[in-house]
Amino acid sequence: MRHDDIWRAIDTLAAEHGLSPSGLARKAGLDPTSFNMSKRRTADGKLRWPSTESLAKILAATGAGMEEFTALVTGARAMPESRKGRTKIPLIGMAQAGAEGYFDDGGYPAGAGWDEVEMPATADANAYALTISGDSMEPVYREGDTIVVSPAAPVRVGDRVVARTTEGAVMAKQLVRRTASRIELASLNPAYPDLRFAAGDILWMHRIIWASQ
Repeated sequence: MRHDDIWRAIDTLAAEHGLSPSGLARKAGLDPTSFNMSKRRTADGKLRWPSTESLAKILAATGAGMEEFTALVTGARAMPESRKGRTKIPLIGMAQAGAEGYFDDGGYPAGAGWDEVEMPATADANAYALTISGDSMEPVYREGDTIVVSPAAPVRVGDRVVARTTEGAVMAKQLVRRTASRIELASLNPAYPDLRFAAGDILWMHRIIWASQ
C-alpha cells in the first residue's frame, strides 16, 4: 500500500458519502483537520501516514469494510457495489485461461465454459474471476485462491496483474517495469525468476482488484 494511494482512498471514501475529508474526520469523531492536505506530509516533506485507529474509525462511521477500502487503495475509482450486495461474475481456473475461446482479443470474458462465482460487485461490468494454480505468487496468493480481475482498472508499475502472452500463456504476476518496448513481470515467490517480454509479446494485462483467500 502506497502513501498516495491510501490518501486517495480516504478522499474517495469521503466523496462517496457526500463529505469533504474534514467532514469525514468529523463524522468519525476525529479532529476535523486529521485528513487535511497539510497533515499528509511533515514540514520537511516526509510522508505522514494515517493511523490504523483513524482508518478503523472512518470505516465504522461509513459502514465500509476493509475489503472495500482496500479496493479503493488498489485503484478502484468508486466504492465497490459490495456495500449494496453481491453479484455473480464469470469464473475459470488459471490453467484453463490459456486455452482458446475464453477471452476475446481485448481480454474480455467470452464464449462458453465459464462458471459463475458470487463476489463483491465492482463498477467494471467486464470483471472476471480466476482460480489460482501453482505457487509462484505465494505467500500472497495460494493455490485455490480466487482473484477478481478488472479490465477497466488502470495498470501501473507495482500492481498485481493477470497478463496473457501471444503464445497463449495466462499468468498472475506483479508488474515491475514497463516501457514502450519492454515489460517485466515478477512472481512474489522469490524461487521464481522475473520474466521479461517485448511489449508486443503481451496481448493484454489487467489489474487484480480483489482476492478471496
